[in-house]
Amino acid sequence: MSESYAFIGLGHLGGNLAASLIRNGFAVTIFDRDPAAVERLVTLGATAAKSPAEAAGRTGNAITCMPSPKVSEAVLTGPDGLLEGLPKGGAWIEMSTNGRDEIVRLAALASARNIETLECPVTGGVHLAAVGKITALVGGDAALYARHRPAIEAMCEKSFLMGAVGSAAVIKVITNMLAFIHLVAAGEALMLAKQGGLDLAQSYHAIVASSGNSFVHETESQLILNGSYDIGFTMDLALKDLGFALRMGEDFGVPLDLASRVNAIFEQGKAAYGGGAWSTQIVKLLEDAVGIDLRAPGFPAKLEI
Repeated sequence: MSESYAFIGLGHLGGNLAASLIRNGFAVTIFDRDPAAVERLVTLGATAAKSPAEAAGRTGNAITCMPSPKVSEAVLTGPDGLLEGLPKGGAWIEMSTNGRDEIVRLAALASARNIETLECPVTGGVHLAAVGKITALVGGDAALYARHRPAIEAMCEKSFLMGAVGSAAVIKVITNMLAFIHLVAAGEALMLAKQGGLDLAQSYHAIVASSGNSFVHETESQLILNGSYDIGFTMDLALKDLGFALRMGEDFGVPLDLASRVNAIFEQGKAAYGGGAWSTQIVKLLEDAVGIDLRAPGFPAKLEI
């Protein structure tokens, strides 16, 4: 384990990614505003720092997993930020979901200080991150990727180098756009099954074995049928990512009719349940409209591997 890492951002996703690094023998120095999140990882073997700059200065490499580009920029460039601590030749690995323009701009700020950037957003869900089976989508220099690939593969079962910085942002936004479309579609399918008099558990399994199956149906439909909706991902985050997709559609000259409609549905969901509600609760809009909950026995409150 020749490289050591600062890890900044220990939320639902980042905490699990950092824990995988620690379990795989990497030296990890952490910072987060939540003392409980820090303490959980200290018990696993991480070292706590008082600021991003301190964490980065101790390690020479920094990984971030933030809820928005605005927060990523603040952690990178703000007082006691990463650019104050990272040495020349150090690396910033950004695992947050950003728009293409945002990550390209932030990487340029790092480059001006002789800091190299890998964008490395992940896809697959918090439950897969918890066991090191999530997928990484990487953008950046191939040699830099090779240098940090052991750490990436300690956190992620699969990784795909998509091209230069900015390319991973495009594919990550695409995958999230598809996931939200599939989620709304899965809810409509389950409601049709319910109103058609079918057993919902049997319908779930039949769809899994059919041409209409999707990863989202296999996973998130279970949480809908349980009634917990607990996917660890919020309405606000879904709207952030759909906003990225719609802006890319404008930039690339691609009409995104489905994504536009799903974005409007998520706006309704936020208005009804709040931006902090789980994104899976978007299906509750349909349940409330019809007056019927989509429930079946035998499904977990949280996703299991």
